Amino acid sequence: MPDSSRDQSASPARPADRGAPLKQQTDIARAAALIADPSRAVVLKCLADGRPLSAGALAEEAGIGAATASAHLARLVEGGLITVERRGRNRLFRLAGPDVSAALEALAVIAPPLPITSLRQSSRANALHRARSCYDHLAGRLGVALLHGLLERGVLTGHDGVHRPNEAAHDRPSAVGRDLRYALTPGGRATLAAFGLDTDRLAPRRPAVRYCVDWSEHRHHLAGGLGAALATHLFALDWVRWGTGPRVVHLTDAGALGLERTFGVVLPDDGPPRRP
Repeated sequence: MPDSSRDQSASPARPADRGAPLKQQTDIARAAALIADPSRAVVLKCLADGRPLSAGALAEEAGIGAATASAHLARLVEGGLITVERRGRNRLFRLAGPDVSAALEALAVIAPPLPITSLRQSSRANALHRARSCYDHLAGRLGVALLHGLLERGVLTGHDGVHRPNEAAHDRPSAVGRDLRYALTPGGRATLAAFGLDTDRLAPRRPAVRYCVDWSEHRHHLAGGLGAALATHLFALDWVRWGTGPRVVHLTDAGALGLERTFGVVLPDDGPPRRP
């Protein structure tokens, strides 16, 4: 692997990467206690795709009453894990940021799996593996296939998208990657412009191209400003749609055809039917 593919910008001194957080004096126990309650854990998982939800919707998903949900939400807001905003008479809740989503993903790696006792639970688990959100970008088999397609078409360069634990210095499943660097090529800018994405207008306060180590696929999926913009564009095109479960994303028939023609992305037909 060429040395130039190593991400020299991701040093422990950078506040955005937080370096080695366990060396800081942080109250891990307090954060863990907030997540430890089963109902609050469900609330956080429901918010992990970055979308704001009402207290009623969160209470229904967690299977708890309105008063209980209100108490849990108040604790999560006070603890800094979620934020709340008013829209008219409604209060909408969302994760405080991608760091919270990354922490939940990391806990999912070491947490024992919940028992699957119904066909609905099995279908949801399969759907999450096939295509899901990772905060504001795409993950699962769809996410890693999209990054692979961008590399194959020369839109991105830098690595082959495979996570190799024995070669990793900092990278681990379910976390933002730090060992490697992907870059947008000049030809890639033109390709994305023709697709309707202006890469000069990406969010200026975050890295344009980053990657996460996908916990279910053990490969890389695209994150950063470009990953978020691309996901937003795919939703706008109706190439992907939100599923009924938290974080579940469905690839539409138009999306399957469009992604194959545009980026060479082909998913094996081993999941639930695509949405027409």
